[in-house]
Amino acid sequence: MASHIKGEGRGAMAMKSDAVKRGLERAPHRSLLWALGKTDEEIERPFVGVISSYSEIVPGHTNLRVIADAAKSGVYMAGGTPFEANTIAVCDGIAMNHVGMKYSLASRELIADSVETVALAHAFDALVLIPSCDKIIPGMVMAAARLNLPTVIVTGGPMLAGRHGTDVLDLNSAFMAVGAAAAGDMTPEQVRQIEQNCCPGCGSCSGMYTANTMACLCEALGIALPGNGTTPAVSSRRVALARQAGMQAMELFRKGVCARDILTPAALENAFTTDMAMGGSSNSVLHLLAIAHEAGVDIPLPSLNQYSERTPHLVKLSPAGPQHIEDLYYSGGIGAVMRELQTLDLLNDGVMTATGETLAQNLKPGSRWAPDYTTVNRAVLRSGKDPYSQTGGLTILFGNLAPEGAVVKSAAVSPRMLVHTGPARVFDDEESATQAIMARDFDEGDVLVIRGEGPKGGPGMREMLTPTSLLSGMGLDDRVALITDGRFSGASRGSAIGHVSPEAAAGGPIAAVQDGDLISIDIPNQRLELKVPADEIARRLAAVPPFEPRVTAGYLRRYARLVTSASTGAILDES
Repeated sequence: MASHIKGEGRGAMAMKSDAVKRGLERAPHRSLLWALGKTDEEIERPFVGVISSYSEIVPGHTNLRVIADAAKSGVYMAGGTPFEANTIAVCDGIAMNHVGMKYSLASRELIADSVETVALAHAFDALVLIPSCDKIIPGMVMAAARLNLPTVIVTGGPMLAGRHGTDVLDLNSAFMAVGAAAAGDMTPEQVRQIEQNCCPGCGSCSGMYTANTMACLCEALGIALPGNGTTPAVSSRRVALARQAGMQAMELFRKGVCARDILTPAALENAFTTDMAMGGSSNSVLHLLAIAHEAGVDIPLPSLNQYSERTPHLVKLSPAGPQHIEDLYYSGGIGAVMRELQTLDLLNDGVMTATGETLAQNLKPGSRWAPDYTTVNRAVLRSGKDPYSQTGGLTILFGNLAPEGAVVKSAAVSPRMLVHTGPARVFDDEESATQAIMARDFDEGDVLVIRGEGPKGGPGMREMLTPTSLLSGMGLDDRVALITDGRFSGASRGSAIGHVSPEAAAGGPIAAVQDGDLISIDIPNQRLELKVPADEIARRLAAVPPFEPRVTAGYLRRYARLVTSASTGAILDES
């Protein structure tokens, strides 16, 4: 049963499910399949795991039962036997700014492990994986790379933007409203009107936040079908896409195309390039590195700036701009973005995809998978000749404050904050930073440093939308910088620099920063510097107590002891 780990190559595949249904000695196993109500014909067919993260607490997942049913019908239509199962899910918005956020990134590993467990325990021949939201999507793609079965990802789809009068809203609007109210610029009743209208229904929150970034990048990787990234959750086309995903899982099985035939180094290059063109969430760096690790692909963090330097920024959706995912959907979607990149010779278009055809074939005008290129709205998707900028929307910073790197969504940074030097204001957790921001206990020009929130130190590398949104709501996101060894939400905007590595808990230089130290940020030149002599930094670090996890029991304690640096994707150290 270990052969799938190494890959099968192309051509007809033997059924792994024979291990649970073929031969006299499998009579007990077949008896349990009979107990499920299966017929001889169904037992003879390939077994396809349809694994979703359906949950009643996550708005992005409330439609996944419908998506799973459609995927199962597609499997049946194509001659397979589907079996539905589930994984856990965390809603980052609900988990934000309390202990729940410590579990968000950590849940990614549990999701990957649970998909692996159910797929191998039941000898599935192929998979349709149905995630939605931030950590669930990369967790399932990591599992696909690890298992190396014929696999198609189909996500639940993006939420529509909200409306209140003439205002277009999203989840970030509610977080920013809190900041505006704290500054006295908005009444509690106005906040309530926004909170009741910014998230109008199911789907992953409607900007180019982490969930939608990863759904789009599944399409760029080729592990999801064209249309996956932007087709709205409430659209009938999303249901049809799920049915096609079930059919295509069987097509990949028949062709012998496994996940690692798709998740190649060239496909990962395409994903990073598309990410830069979209100005995607800074968290995508963590997740693509972790997916690459599972696929056996080595991607050094510094190489990401090469993708940024050569890739124009073509799309500016919320939080970087006023438009939302639905606007990109009606302008050709990710297919149109990739077509634009193809015309600039920036894609490896010979890669295999979940359609069973190459990316070039998918993008060819007239293909059944190609978008309608006549619908492209240049107010939504710029051409390569007229980009928002000549370089991509993400930047990796290095320097004595981040020897292993830090990540900033440069597309969402005000021009006046692209280069900035200011005094440090240091906080040892998100809560104290949030209290100081609410109390306006800082000065314009300060660099707010939130440390102890990295993968080990948090533990779990909490995503901190509250501090950035408060500053945005106060109208100060272009006057104050934020730096952390934790993460900022994909919905964050402003000079918010995260993933500082090594983290404080690992003895990184961020642990040596003191109030008043000057910090220099130079995003165009990819630098992040602490203006303190090297010998003084070393002296301060020598006085930092040894790391001890903040939690004393349970999964988070195990996670804190095993997790590696953000610069490696915060993967677990299996040694």
